[in-house]
Amino acid sequence: MIWLTWRQFRAQTIVTSAALAVVGVVLAATGLHLMHLFDASGVATCHAHGNCATLADKFINLFKAGAANSSLFYGSIGVLYLAPALIGVFWGAPLVAREIEAGTFRLAWNQSVTRTRWLAVKLGLTGLAAMATAGMLSLAVTWWAGPIDQALQFNSSPEGAGLTRLAPEVFGARGIAPVGYAVLALAIGVTAGVLIRRTIPAMATTLAAYAGVLLAWPNWIRPHLITPLRSIVPLNPAAINGVMTPNNTQMTVIAAANKPGAWIISNQTIAPSGHLFTGPATQACLSRTASFQACQASIGRLHLRQLISYQPASRFWAFQWYEAGIFLTLALALAGFCFWWIRRRLT
Repeated sequence: MIWLTWRQFRAQTIVTSAALAVVGVVLAATGLHLMHLFDASGVATCHAHGNCATLADKFINLFKAGAANSSLFYGSIGVLYLAPALIGVFWGAPLVAREIEAGTFRLAWNQSVTRTRWLAVKLGLTGLAAMATAGMLSLAVTWWAGPIDQALQFNSSPEGAGLTRLAPEVFGARGIAPVGYAVLALAIGVTAGVLIRRTIPAMATTLAAYAGVLLAWPNWIRPHLITPLRSIVPLNPAAINGVMTPNNTQMTVIAAANKPGAWIISNQTIAPSGHLFTGPATQACLSRTASFQACQASIGRLHLRQLISYQPASRFWAFQWYEAGIFLTLALALAGFCFWWIRRRLT
């Protein structure tokens, strides 16, 4: 049974191995140069001199000067989100659906192979391959992006402030979380194949379900896995990067949060009374001739504060273990359901 499963899975293994080799060569070739830039910028030892933000900005600018660096950074994130989807669609959905659709599962069960063993071997080998693929890919990308992630914790530019390791866009492409994503996507695919019994509809269902998880999880579930911290600090006028005055009385103030490496859940400007600040708008901010610096200064005289809800950078690995553990548990539950369905319901 193991040999037969390997023969059926051989083509996917060869294609995946070749893809991993290409990704590894590209990341290794560019990663060494990236590490050299990082060491030369001095970010690694910036704590001793207290100039981390300046050196981080310098490194990020050097990184952006490379023609393909930004494409590799965002492309690597996309690959790590796409890989579990491909595993679920092309490995998971056809794993059982193809056998049921063709009727070959009956032949296997008549060759002294029980249903439980038949599914256990298929799920076991494919599951290990999915974990190994996602793990090696994540390891390579996490190593390559390590200098960038460290610099972005101190980077003060608006475009880099929201791309720390805990940011929803980046988190699922680092650490061990991709392993959980891959196993869950595989389990979703197998479950869809068992229930639908047709390969193409099962593949489409798997893709839709996995996309739903990717959209819902970081927005509705992950922020509540660990209770966010709350911080109330005086509003720094220099940190104000947006002022909205929908009419001559109301005003909304938007300011950057000074929480290096943190995932900002919410950031509100509040009045000294503790209520959300909505105005009245200052004359300098309403004036069409006054500078933005004058608007900032006028807001500074209002003694406003920032109410920030955030997850600190130190919780990165705690979130990684929580998320990977939850996804692995869900995958095991789906696998258990598949065993039950095949033994009791499939004829």
